[in-house]
Amino acid sequence: MPSHAEPAALDQWYVIDNSDAVTVTPRQTRLLGVDLSVRRDRNGRIVVTAADGVDPLPARERYDCVWTTLGAPPRDIPLISEADEVDRRHVVCGSVTVKASGLRIVENFLDMAHFPFVHTDILGAEPNTEVLHYTTEIRRDVDEVWATNCQFFQPQAAASAQGGIMTQYQYRVASPFVTLLYKTCPNAYDRWDVIALFVQPLDPGRCRAHPVMFLVDDVSPLGTLIQFQQLIFLQDRIILENQRPVLLPLEPRAEIPTRADGSSVAYRRWLKEKGIVYGTTAGPAIGATAQA
Repeated sequence: MPSHAEPAALDQWYVIDNSDAVTVTPRQTRLLGVDLSVRRDRNGRIVVTAADGVDPLPARERYDCVWTTLGAPPRDIPLISEADEVDRRHVVCGSVTVKASGLRIVENFLDMAHFPFVHTDILGAEPNTEVLHYTTEIRRDVDEVWATNCQFFQPQAAASAQGGIMTQYQYRVASPFVTLLYKTCPNAYDRWDVIALFVQPLDPGRCRAHPVMFLVDDVSPLGTLIQFQQLIFLQDRIILENQRPVLLPLEPRAEIPTRADGSSVAYRRWLKEKGIVYGTTAGPAIGATAQA
């Protein structure tokens, strides 16, 4: 089961499919340059195997997704406590393949500056383009990156929102390829809506994003919620696939940050501390592994 990934990338949990999509008929996918097969056995348990392997890989179902690893993660799958709240809707939004580094996807998720220009009249609009000061930190006790005290005026913050509101945000990077957004809930202002993005790196410069939402919203039709989130991500994909370099640079001054890029700076520093190189300009070149 050869992979060009380093131990820091191998020893992570990754989402590779939506639980409801997996049946007894094997589905083919890819992770870190390795071709995988995922299916259910006759007892309904998930079985994940590498195309050139015999022994099954570790596999778990959590947050309506299938998780696996090619290494030996020292930590469990990230905890999302809101997912256990009985009045929340779990909205699995499918997956989107993007010709970009999986790390670029996470970094884009953290970026508020593009809202007015990419998600015009939805997550932002001119003349409200300023990213107000916010706080970023690497929380050493849990080994996560957080951005707090974020706020941005949004014409339509959620599918259920009526009119524009000043939306409060918190961003959390729970592992190099798992990030979450906690944002103002239009239906319960004392709680957060939670949007998780589980990124599956297929190859260094190609990934699949699996968005899952945990919402306090018992009114909006499921199709409307999914369509709203997919619209946002498809708008992002256009920008992501035109970024150069395709892989994420971690070298100082390779890309010049602005004041609004505090979360990106913290994320890149954290990745470098952890020794992550897969999907970066320091890792394997694009095309170093066969395309699925």
